[in-house]
Amino acid sequence: MSLVNPLNTQVAQTSSTQSTQSVTPQASSSQETTQTTGNPFLDSMRLQEESSIPEAKSQELTQEDFFSLLSQQLSMQDPFKPVDNDQMIAQMASFSTVDGISKLNEEIVNLNTVMTSSQALQASGLVGQKVLIPSDTGHISAEDPVLKGVISTPEPIESITVRIEDEKGQLVKTFTVDGSDGGNIDVSWDGLDKDGEPVASGTYAIKASGKVDGKSEDLAVSTYAHVTSVSLGTASTGAILNLRGIGGIKLGDVLAVSET
Repeated sequence: MSLVNPLNTQVAQTSSTQSTQSVTPQASSSQETTQTTGNPFLDSMRLQEESSIPEAKSQELTQEDFFSLLSQQLSMQDPFKPVDNDQMIAQMASFSTVDGISKLNEEIVNLNTVMTSSQALQASGLVGQKVLIPSDTGHISAEDPVLKGVISTPEPIESITVRIEDEKGQLVKTFTVDGSDGGNIDVSWDGLDKDGEPVASGTYAIKASGKVDGKSEDLAVSTYAHVTSVSLGTASTGAILNLRGIGGIKLGDVLAVSET
């Protein structure tokens, strides 16, 4: 028969109570983070805590990564078979070359942007003037009642037949010009139809034909257009000239510039 000391029993109970109390705050703190209202509907509407997602790291190797790898390579190399100095210098030179090409590409992009802006600034001097474009279509309006162009001939032609057509391809007027000089022949239409009446504002086409080696052939025609404004465009297109009644055209496609 063993005897139990009442004092020891009280001490054990007291220690167990204290340990339980010391655990209770932790449990309550964990309950606070997942505290519920007791209402399933309200608990389902509770916003979930946002989890911090780390930003994705760049997959490109930088110069710091290269030197880090190089340091690891030197520290792990066999002391009896060290890395050749020429090989290490070649690796460093290759990386420096790649890094230099990347920076050069960035500078070229910046240079293209500057050149595009500079080209547009220079092209702004053409606003208000007329430019010769490789198109047989021109615009007639109250501001520009006369349509001028240039007929290109491969050889001297005694008589060139000129036809003026509207947007629908209908014949408006026909006349002839002298092409005996050959080359580029200036042509001008006064904006009057076959009855001598002014035509309505719109776009009209100049068609030309003549006999070349005894056969009738269509001839290339270029027309003058009025420049109203200039757009910057892109690095590939360059400056864009906005023409009255026609639209835009690249600055590089302009054949000639005229004051009137």
